[in-house]
Amino acid sequence: MTDATALVDRYLAVWNATEPEARRALLDEVFAPDARYTDPLMSVQGRDQLDAAIAAAQGQFAGLVFSSGGAVDAHHDIARFTWNLGPEGQEPAAIGFDVIEIDKDGRITSVLGFLDKVPAGM
Repeated sequence: MTDATALVDRYLAVWNATEPEARRALLDEVFAPDARYTDPLMSVQGRDQLDAAIAAAQGQFAGLVFSSGGAVDAHHDIARFTWNLGPEGQEPAAIGFDVIEIDKDGRITSVLGFLDKVPAGM
């Protein structure tokens, strides 16, 4: 299994990549073709649907960036981690907790997301 912390860093980079071609290149590197993403706000499968969902989230939260909320905890083919979303270097507007499953090639096959802190109106 690839280093889970490095994979999570690349995962967050996908969510922060606002240029469509760069985002898609990262997404293709980080996610398996039929990867599933589920959180309280969306449930998508496959790179195309995930790319569209990320673009929509970026539109909703323009100017905010995802960052790591602490250490990645991993074993076998799963990892869990906390992330923050907010203005860079400031108090996060949103905080979440994700669990990822990783395939033998080191790509994400599944994301189960939970929201711990949500901005008003979300």
